[in-house]
Amino acid sequence: MSSALPGSSLGRIVRGTGPGLLLAHGAGGGIDANYGPVLDVLAAHRTVVGPDYPGAGRTPRADAPLTLDGLADELVATAVEEGVETFAVAGYSLGAAVAVRAATRHPERVTALVLTAGFAHPSPRFLLAARMWRDLLDADDPEALAGFLALVAFSAPALDALGQDALDAALETSAATVPPGTPDHVDLLLGGIDVRDDLAAITVPALVVSTTLDQLVTPYHHRQLSDGIPGARRAEIASGHLPFVERPEEWGALISDFLRDHGA
Repeated sequence: MSSALPGSSLGRIVRGTGPGLLLAHGAGGGIDANYGPVLDVLAAHRTVVGPDYPGAGRTPRADAPLTLDGLADELVATAVEEGVETFAVAGYSLGAAVAVRAATRHPERVTALVLTAGFAHPSPRFLLAARMWRDLLDADDPEALAGFLALVAFSAPALDALGQDALDAALETSAATVPPGTPDHVDLLLGGIDVRDDLAAITVPALVVSTTLDQLVTPYHHRQLSDGIPGARRAEIASGHLPFVERPEEWGALISDFLRDHGA
């Protein structure tokens, strides 16, 4: 049985025509930041609805702490408000857990899942990194925060290939573009996200995309998702936690091809 839908206060982008695709972005990200490089590909044959979480992109920061159920419901409500009654959900990082919860709370609406660099439950190592992320946000030191995120979010080969000027420019951009709601997103993560019990209830086609060089949400977490969802397919991208930066064409093709092949 589906949960009742609230009204959605989320700012959103809507692109394309055809079957629905709802996007769920990562913590400290946004639709433009996380899906911008693949939006044209995704919207070529489907109606893409991309809501920004509170405090990211087009959406003001929330007054109350975020919850996984509340976020999943509001994302689904955003699609329905745009006239998209059924849809696949593509979730990235934190958005993978949001997508899974949306599928179990609204099974009559979700037609497929694509989960990239995602997790069902963070390991102690991942939580350690998240606590360090939160501490650096509290310290109000954007340069140190940008350096930390570069080390954990990019793959080592990608960082090693950058010259000093390019790395400095990337750090400067990162330091200047932290969404104001990032502390709330990280607090949601630290508050105990656990969708392991949801996985067995997933009955729609599912693809888990493992970012094999990921040092933040490691392949351990990706396997937990693919092993827990009945019949899930798994694909790999040789990138760190940011496939939209390191391998956007490959990532966009994986999502589009899977949804095409499964009629979603």
